[in-house]
Amino acid sequence: NPRAVREIATMTEQRKPRVVADTPLADTVLELMDNRVELLPWDVALEGCDDPVDGLYTYGHLEVDGSVMDRLSGLKVISNFGVGVDHINVQDARDRGIPVGNTPNVLNGATADMALTLMLASGRRLVEGDCYARSAEFTYYDPGYMLGREIHSETVGIVGMGRIGLEVARRCAAFNMNILYYNRRERTDLPPELNATYTSFDDLLTESDYVVLVCPLTDETRGLIGAEQLSKMKQTAILINIARGGVVDTDALTNALKNCEIYHAGLDVTEPEPLPRGHELLSLSNVTIAPHLGSATEQTRFKMAELSVENLMLGLAGEPLRTTV
Repeated sequence: NPRAVREIATMTEQRKPRVVADTPLADTVLELMDNRVELLPWDVALEGCDDPVDGLYTYGHLEVDGSVMDRLSGLKVISNFGVGVDHINVQDARDRGIPVGNTPNVLNGATADMALTLMLASGRRLVEGDCYARSAEFTYYDPGYMLGREIHSETVGIVGMGRIGLEVARRCAAFNMNILYYNRRERTDLPPELNATYTSFDDLLTESDYVVLVCPLTDETRGLIGAEQLSKMKQTAILINIARGGVVDTDALTNALKNCEIYHAGLDVTEPEPLPRGHELLSLSNVTIAPHLGSATEQTRFKMAELSVENLMLGLAGEPLRTTV
């Protein structure tokens, strides 16, 4: 933003704006910052410093609350690389008059693609198949081996019909799926061709062949899927989580998969993240786990970098952010 750059040039005749960031940052982010700021290590957020700090840039998911903000005197803006801000206490920021930027919309498509990737991989047992195809045991083709679950014409239940949820629904419609959704409120603006049905949470769980979690992590959604909810799902159902790991009770899910109470789970996120290397969930064959790859495409991550750095620079110049929480 040319105006923001000019404002910063005027504001910082003697020094560059000082920005705390959880490094290492991607090369793309560093190139976009282009030496326009002085980057400070995350230790400053934990320990504070005597000199003013102008901005906070969160690249990962380190916790940011009022105590962190109070240690950074002069803080003007918090810019998050990503749309989810469950690691930032937004109310604490509002109380202090600090705008919080994030990166909505630019990652909707890539994240929805990830939901379908996990649905296909889980239903068709792709990871198991890959391991078997590479093993010494695969010496002949057996048409009765490793049968999976179909996706086309099945029922999908989408929990959270926001921007990303809508993109998931569009993709499911292309597979001729019957679409159910649960949201805080019914949406009246959905494209009619989706033929999506608003339903209760319990009915969604009991009727869906695929349950896809796309909701934000809040106090209301933490542990939304626990033992009780898993017991209501079909034994042939598949749980997909592209939201946040904390939406699912990890112990309950581990037990449900171990006891074959549901067919499979496809997880892009876990709680904790990453799971301890010896965690029982990692040893189960009926779960597919990705290392939080929802928006991890070259195109989308570049757009996220552009937007998050733009928000940072606008906030440093005292300008309204392009996208705020």
